[in-house]
Amino acid sequence: MKVPCLPVLLALICMSSALSQASPDEIHSRIKRQPVASTNVASVGYSRPLHALEIEFTRGAIYRFLEVQPRVYRDLMASQSKGHFIAQNIRGKYRFVRVRPSRAQVVHGRARLTTNEQSVAAASPEP
Repeated sequence: MKVPCLPVLLALICMSSALSQASPDEIHSRIKRQPVASTNVASVGYSRPLHALEIEFTRGAIYRFLEVQPRVYRDLMASQSKGHFIAQNIRGKYRFVRVRPSRAQVVHGRARLTTNEQSVAAASPEP
């Protein structure tokens, strides 16, 4: 079976271009998040093996909080106000990494934090 060279070559060039545009610091999350009813929080997920809590905000930013016990995740999901729970029990208490910047705050290829995200970053210990 003979495969046309041009389509294969074009496919390889496209794949190479896509891979070269990916940031080496980019985190590809595999933590499944569940949508939540909140004005500021879009979805929340937890990984038992990683002890990681992932929170997606309505503006698109995703943060992964590290060394979080399952009880904190359960309490967050059961809370009446997700934003209040995060402010009182998570922000400033756990190390975190930003998985994805806010959609609205990506400017000229550089991510800027929104006011809410700045308060999360300022109150949380450095990873």
